[in-house]
Amino acid sequence: MLLRICLGLVVALSSTLIAQRPQLADAVTPYLRTNEPVAALTNVRVIDGTGAPAREGQTIVITEGVITAVGDRSRVVVPAGTWVIDLTGRSVIPGMVMLHEHLYYPTGPGVYGQLGESFSRLYLAGGVTTMRTGGNMNGYMDLNLKRAIESGQKAGPAIDATAPYVNGSNTFQQMTSVTTADQARQHVAYWAGQGATSFKAYMQISRVALGAAIEEAHQRSMKVTGHLCSVTYSEAADLGIDNLEHSFLAATDFVSDKQPDTCPGQGRGQQTVNAVDENGAPFKALVAKLIAKGVALTSTLTVFETFTPGRPLPPGLEVLTPQLKQQFEQTHARTAKNKESIYRTLLPKAMSLESAFVRAGDERCAGAHKPAV
Repeated sequence: MLLRICLGLVVALSSTLIAQRPQLADAVTPYLRTNEPVAALTNVRVIDGTGAPAREGQTIVITEGVITAVGDRSRVVVPAGTWVIDLTGRSVIPGMVMLHEHLYYPTGPGVYGQLGESFSRLYLAGGVTTMRTGGNMNGYMDLNLKRAIESGQKAGPAIDATAPYVNGSNTFQQMTSVTTADQARQHVAYWAGQGATSFKAYMQISRVALGAAIEEAHQRSMKVTGHLCSVTYSEAADLGIDNLEHSFLAATDFVSDKQPDTCPGQGRGQQTVNAVDENGAPFKALVAKLIAKGVALTSTLTVFETFTPGRPLPPGLEVLTPQLKQQFEQTHARTAKNKESIYRTLLPKAMSLESAFVRAGDERCAGAHKPAV
């Protein structure tokens, strides 16, 4: 299951990942180097994702979309008639499986533009071969894109398509309100029938609605994740949630005056997380419960790093359009001057808490939140 893939990576060299190549539409061919049934990558450096040293001078044979041979170029036999490309100086890495990705982008207060057509291609260009849309503001776009990619009509990663958010009373213009157990069950049943493959709860959900949504999803062997606030991590674990987003940065478990089913504000939660002692009993108890209940965490530290003064500019800005590059650099410069930013201490704290969680023996998954470029 996607939610159990620690660090968001799978080795795409497995022959089990692709059962059969779809017939590709003409719209996909501009993104292909070749569509020959058998292809070989020669003289390539292989980084297999296990932590082992990179292997130089490798040959990879791909048959009908499945890697059928990997090894030293002197030992791997390339079948006659194979399309061959020499990749001297290039590297091959596992396809990335990313678990907190969106096909939308904020365009105004409470409003989100739908950019699935370009975003799905950008994820693929960035090396993402499987992604979970960790939040759906559109309804059908994510599901339709998933089907179009699977059938070879569009280029993009394989998509685990979340249904529209399962949330309580809220002010988002593109989000419904699910306030009762019956509504939660109906929401899950409807979107499962429409082709969604997972669900995500959001900040204003109640325990009753969340529990019903989880139960309904589990009856269909589907997973539920959550970016929570009104429900604590401990409560969500007791309800059977499978995954929690943004690691501990969305937790409100440590807010002393938190009221049941009420979001005290994500800022309040972050202030209390900032003061958590990773060696203290409250944090250790929460970690122990999450592990005992089999709850994974999705890390999105790369997002919060952009809010943090003193962090270096990331590589790759040269591929952005001039307007986006300028916007990012201006935002980075403003952030660097913010002497009062809580993220000066909150980002290192979040990193420390995530490390403690992993050391305790459970799983952390990676999410980028938006396409890198």
